[in-house]
Formats: sequence, structure tokens, C-alpha cells
Amino acid sequence: MAFDAREARLLQPGQHITIDDQPGLRLEATKTRRTWTYRYKSPVDERMRQVKVGDWPAMSYHAAVAQWEVLRKRRDEGIDLALEKRERRQSGRTPAASRPGGPTVREVCDIYLEGHIKNRAKKGRDEVARTFKTMLTGIEETPAVAVTRKIAFDHIKQYDYAPVQAGNLRRELGAAWDYCLDSGDLPEDTPNWWRLVLRGKLKSKGHNKLGVKKGAGKRVLSPAEAGQVIRWLPNFSTNVDDMLTIYLWTAVRGAEIEKMEGKEVAEEPTGLWWTIPKAKTKNAHRPDADDQRVPLVGRAAEVVRRRKEAYGDGYLFPSDSKEGYFPQKSAGVAVYHHMPYCRTAPDRPRVRLPVENWAPHDLRRTSRTFLASLGCPRDVGEVILGHMLEGDEGTYNRYTFDKERRKWLTKLSDYLEKLAKR
Repeated sequence: MAFDAREARLLQPGQHITIDDQPGLRLEATKTRRTWTYRYKSPVDERMRQVKVGDWPAMSYHAAVAQWEVLRKRRDEGIDLALEKRERRQSGRTPAASRPGGPTVREVCDIYLEGHIKNRAKKGRDEVARTFKTMLTGIEETPAVAVTRKIAFDHIKQYDYAPVQAGNLRRELGAAWDYCLDSGDLPEDTPNWWRLVLRGKLKSKGHNKLGVKKGAGKRVLSPAEAGQVIRWLPNFSTNVDDMLTIYLWTAVRGAEIEKMEGKEVAEEPTGLWWTIPKAKTKNAHRPDADDQRVPLVGRAAEVVRRRKEAYGDGYLFPSDSKEGYFPQKSAGVAVYHHMPYCRTAPDRPRVRLPVENWAPHDLRRTSRTFLASLGCPRDVGEVILGHMLEGDEGTYNRYTFDKERRKWLTKLSDYLEKLAKR
């Protein structure tokens, strides 16, 4: 049912109402108050639990929905919200909310960094820490409970010249407030204005190229453009050529290609397979995720066999960098360096790419589009990308699709070869 304020006022102690479009969000009544709660099945042990969202009418229906969206996302990431809150309470740390004046904006961010962001990959942790370090000027010593809607609006608005960064700051501050509300470090009636101000209004116009906005569209190469790029690949260094080839022939993420190790590749009865450990994938935090299986066919198989013979069980894209492997970022820099509009190192001669305005990740998007055009079923296309099936289907359908992955990546390989010969 849709939310009806009149019905909410008439709720008797012990009664509750649910909202059809927000599963798990409930308004419960006691003798003294009406409270928004989120009831969910634990991703840890599948028991039903619930956490408090806020009190009505101090927290409006729309504000409750915004908070519910955040909590549901965290639950989908494998976090049991109630258990996390309990562990924080039992850790013995005095909640900042009980201190005179409560925590400052900086303290809220520090609690969030230490309690939640530490679970992210290092690159993500460093980026959030950098955002907080450089973009809290003017409010960092402000008590968190004193942050009004106008303060939140004005602080984010000042960065609207860089909408992506402004959006990231808004998102992380909203998440920090949610975390501290859950942990008891902020009073339960503290409004989270970061979730509400400028919603949907921080949109990138795309990066600036020679004084002209490129636009924010997602690039997909046409068949003719893909054929030109494939024929041009040998102009790159071997590392870049091979990495871009694997992008096109497997549709795997660059962050997974760069860390490919020989020990993850094996000949099986059906052909060459690359099994990416779950910890290296974007689904590492999902408790129901598995290792990602990637059939290597055509040019991808040729590249991997050649590199495995050269480098054994270690990184197949080794480098002298501190990481020990050739980073995907270097491939992106190389692609940009050869674009007709690149003005970096103007005195350095180079051949220029015949196809403009693309980056390595666009090749993954291009391959997914080609798979769809060839008739690949949606579910198969998504598991090839390494995406998990959504909702109940992802919970109950545990089929690995190995046979289908190889079938459709073989079709993709044949199609790419045809494009390369045109």
C-alpha cells in the first residue's frame, strides 16, 4: 500500500503498516511514538532482523525511503545491519553521541572511515580519505547535529563545477551519517540532509576536450570502428595490445586483467579456462558470489598461452611497479596518447588512432553490445560480464553457465575476426 499520513496517525500500539514499493520498510506504533524500521533477512545467517530508521513524523516518509534505500544497499552488499550495530555497541567504545556537543563533522567522517571504509579495497579507501581530507573545509569542526539543510546544500553546491566529485562527497557524507546513526554515534533524531540536498542535480557534462565538452554518454564502438581498432592494435606496445585484446575477447574488467596470474589459467577438457578468484572480482564483498569463470578462445587464448609460457604461474602482465603488475591505467594513458586530439608531449612523434573518443573500458561495453546483437541471452551476457543475477533469481539460480559462456564468447570471437578482416 502507499503511505497515508492519516492512517499512520490512527495506528494503535502494536500495529504497523508496510509500503508496497519499499519491501521491509515499516512504520510501527508504540504507546509513545511511531517508528520507521527496516525488516530484512540477514545475509549472514538468513534470520529475520530489523533496525531502526527514524521516528515519524520527525522523519518524513520521503526521508525514510531515502534511508531505506541506503540500508537495503548495504544489506545487499552482505552487511547484517543489526549485527554490525550490536558489535559496535559491545566493542566498549563510548558512542560519540553521548559526549557533550556530540561529534563534529570530522569525527563522524573518521568514525565512518575506521568502522566501514576499512573494508573496501585500498584504492577505494584512499579515495574516500582524500575526499574527506580536501573537501570538508569550513564545516569540519561543526557539530554534526548542527548541520542544517542549508549548510549541507551550500557546502555541496560550492563544488558543482566538478559534479562527479561533488556527487561523491555528497554520497560519502550521507553514508557517514547513516553509519553513525546506526552505531549510536549520532542521536537517532539527527536528520541526514546529505541524502536529500541536490538529489539528481549533480550530473557530469563530460570531460573537457580542447575546450569542448565531450558529453557524458557511454561509448560503444560501432562494428566498423571495432574492426579498425583491432587492425590498429599492433601499433601499441605488446602489453597494451594484449590487454586490449583480452578486453574485447572476454569482456572482463581491466582491474581483473591486470592481476591475471598464470596459476589461475588451466587447460580443461572443454578448452582453456581462466578462473578469477572471488577476492579479485568486484563481487568480493558478496557472500553468495563465486569465483568468476572465463573461457579463453581465439586471440585471448593465444595471448594467455604465450604469456603463461613466458611468465609461468606469476602475473601474466608483470611490471617493475610497486604493484608488480602492468596497471590498466597505463593502457588507458597509452590509448589517449595516440588519440588525434592528444597534445601531451607534442614533440614526441607517434602514429594516431583512426577511431576517436574511446577508452579501454569502452571495449568491455562494446563486446557486451556485440553479444546482445548476436542473440546472446541476457542472463548469459550478464554472467560473462561477471555480474550477479539480481533478486530471487540470483539467490536460487546457482547454475554456472560454463557451457553457455564458451558458446557465446566463441561466437563473439568469430564475429570480431570478421570485423578485423573488413
